[in-house]
Amino acid sequence: MALDGRDILRWGGLIVLSVICEAALSLARLPGSLLLGPMIAGIAISLAGSTLRVPTRAFRGGQAIVGCVVASTITPDILTSVLADWPLLLAVVTAIVLASGVVGWLLARWGRLPGTTAVWGTSAGGAAAMMLMAGHYGADVRMVAFMQYLRVLIVAGSAGLVGRLAGVGGAGPAMTWFPPLHPVDLLITLAIAFGGGALGHRLRLPAGGMLLPMMLGAVLHGAGLINLELPGWLLTISYAIIGWNVGLGFTRPVLVYALRALPHIILSIATLMGFCTVLAWLLVLALGVDPLTAYLATSPGGMDSVAVIAASSNVDAGFVMAMQVIRLLATLAAGPSVARFVANRVQRHA
Repeated sequence: MALDGRDILRWGGLIVLSVICEAALSLARLPGSLLLGPMIAGIAISLAGSTLRVPTRAFRGGQAIVGCVVASTITPDILTSVLADWPLLLAVVTAIVLASGVVGWLLARWGRLPGTTAVWGTSAGGAAAMMLMAGHYGADVRMVAFMQYLRVLIVAGSAGLVGRLAGVGGAGPAMTWFPPLHPVDLLITLAIAFGGGALGHRLRLPAGGMLLPMMLGAVLHGAGLINLELPGWLLTISYAIIGWNVGLGFTRPVLVYALRALPHIILSIATLMGFCTVLAWLLVLALGVDPLTAYLATSPGGMDSVAVIAASSNVDAGFVMAMQVIRLLATLAAGPSVARFVANRVQRHA
């Protein structure tokens, strides 16, 4: 992508504003400030009329690095714990998928959104994957994108508040920007990230750009065959790219288009988040996990954003991502059937 002088100035302004927002959030000790700061800056720049967009390859690269970050936290002990409690976790995932379908049906029943658009917009799965499938099934992709990313923004912002109220979580250990590097480990990590991400995209796997590097890295790292090298500067760039991708999606035309249904959309997001918070509290009582871990595990936000917040906070990131992956797969499996069911019901009612 060729950049002219104006583009360079715009990107420079976005970077400066991102640093300012991140510093303010860090002073408040909110989890995921390296993601939320660029996200807020992206929204401000976009609503001011900027046409900046994150290049697709850069976004895929950021997702792949985040996949490796999650892989470094997944251990055999975590997998054993998840398998031991699989009935409860499966029940929680099923409840979230059903709840998102009910919320989508209510939005369509009220006549605020077409049936398939409402279902895909409220689906608690990966935002990018939901947008792709929504377009395939004839939904309004602009509205689905707005609903998905608005929920990502609200969920990400609320994670810090949940951690403060619960008295746990908070910001993780201080990041070392330029640690001593092991070149071979870094090259292996980059090969797994970018090679796995490219393969996941080529195979057209849902969220494959993050999931495939995460799975490959988790297997190899868990078996002790490799050491994932993830310096602070690489993580900061990757987190910023993901935050910008979300923030720059809040364009003026999309916002104007969504204003008519905005109160109902916000109500649907609040309802789904409230239901997931109840499920999170049940996990706290049943499994003894800390509240922020349970909140992020049941969170209906974007999987990559949740991964960044989990990796940069004092939570059980492996448990969080195990739940997120299970829910994504369940949503992808059930989504088309739920969309058709709701659309048919709404059509009959009309």
